[in-house]
Amino acid sequence: MNTENKIVTAGIVDDDDIFTYGFKKSAAIKNLFNKVLSFGDGREAIDYLKDPRNSNQLPDVLFVDINMPVMNGWEFIDAFAEIKLKLGKNIPIYIISSSIDLEDIKRGKNNTLIVDYLLKPIDKIYLKDIFDSLQNQTSPRKSNLL
Repeated sequence: MNTENKIVTAGIVDDDDIFTYGFKKSAAIKNLFNKVLSFGDGREAIDYLKDPRNSNQLPDVLFVDINMPVMNGWEFIDAFAEIKLKLGKNIPIYIISSSIDLEDIKRGKNNTLIVDYLLKPIDKIYLKDIFDSLQNQTSPRKSNLL
């Protein structure tokens, strides 16, 4: 039996430096992700994903905030949909937000690119479930929002 863990890279798209720092610290403490890429807005993330020099360093999962300057989370999702097939890799997207606006939640539920809508702060147990699902290539349980 192979007990070697798959290397998992997470990408976080969020302009909140404190949240991003906390996310990285939690991931490190729980030994969840081997690497966490951070992007301050959606445009920065899209530019990284589109750059052919990064094709071997794409994240395995993306955590995307909704409210950001330059390109917000919904604009990022739209731009991601346009480049998704060119990436050559299936990258699940989780919305992370402090917004409990029912329209945002409904919009997330109706978008097939979004796996789940998570409220900040992210539940550490659920984050571990996401990591485990990426390790085992299974579907994680859903939060109760979607």
